[in-house]
Amino acid sequence: MSVKFGLFYPQVGQTFDAFRERTQLAEKLGYDSVFCVDHMWQRGMPEVDHLESWTLLSALAPVTERIRLGALVLCNSYRNPALLAKMASTLDHVSGGRVVLGIGAGWMDEEYRGYGYPFPPTLERIEQLDEALEVIKRLFTEKSADFQGKYYTLDKAYNRPAAVQKPYPPILIGGGGEKYMLKVVARHADIWNVPNNHSEHLERRIAALHKHCESIGRDPAEIEVSEQSFIVVGEDQADFEKKWEMAKMLLGSAFNLDVAFRGTPDQVVEQIQKRVQQGVTFFTFLSGDFHAPETLELIAEKVIPALR
Repeated sequence: MSVKFGLFYPQVGQTFDAFRERTQLAEKLGYDSVFCVDHMWQRGMPEVDHLESWTLLSALAPVTERIRLGALVLCNSYRNPALLAKMASTLDHVSGGRVVLGIGAGWMDEEYRGYGYPFPPTLERIEQLDEALEVIKRLFTEKSADFQGKYYTLDKAYNRPAAVQKPYPPILIGGGGEKYMLKVVARHADIWNVPNNHSEHLERRIAALHKHCESIGRDPAEIEVSEQSFIVVGEDQADFEKKWEMAKMLLGSAFNLDVAFRGTPDQVVEQIQKRVQQGVTFFTFLSGDFHAPETLELIAEKVIPALR
């Protein structure tokens, strides 16, 4: 079983130069992918600099060669899906076929309000995502696409050039709701990204996804299971404890660190192996020190080789 490792790298407080350098280092160290976030600001820190996601990904593509690029995850509400299909196909050309199209239903209500987007109820946003993905896939695969839905319409729409990746860039859907969101995952996803706060219920979520796949006749093995993960790893116990205190200071107010992979490299490897046994084969790490170079190197040298 092949296990992949990427970086989940929120661009809050990051300059473009810093983000580019860290991405290039990740590529050099052998990480598979880098994912930014699709937000205008970080919750609780609205005045901190925050680069826009798609512009950032477009700027990273020409200065990298191998590493895959995406967002965890694009908010469907912020872009017309027909335009997004065109954007994704174009970036797939710019990057030489390295785009992962991560997308979700959206959740940050104050951001919607701040930028003047309507914030429909959860079920409506999920319905919009489902319909948007139908639009996107038609534009990826059909010579000219027609669609008449509840939320979106196409009338002989063209998407040229087609994406480099065939039939289209892998579609990653983030979200964990069992009744509705996982039904959308079953219909459309190549990759399902489990938010870190759902990891404690992973077995039940996977079982629900399998039921949705069964109901539409899809093999659940076609959907790669990914996890958005926090990781705090030290060279030894003393180094870990120092980094754990730093992680609580940097991330504790914004993220639930109780679900982090944490400890020495051997301890972290053992924890990740248990998740692999549950069915996760793609990890997107956010380190507790926000991807300090020495931590990226430590993970690449002492964690990843033990799991591949």
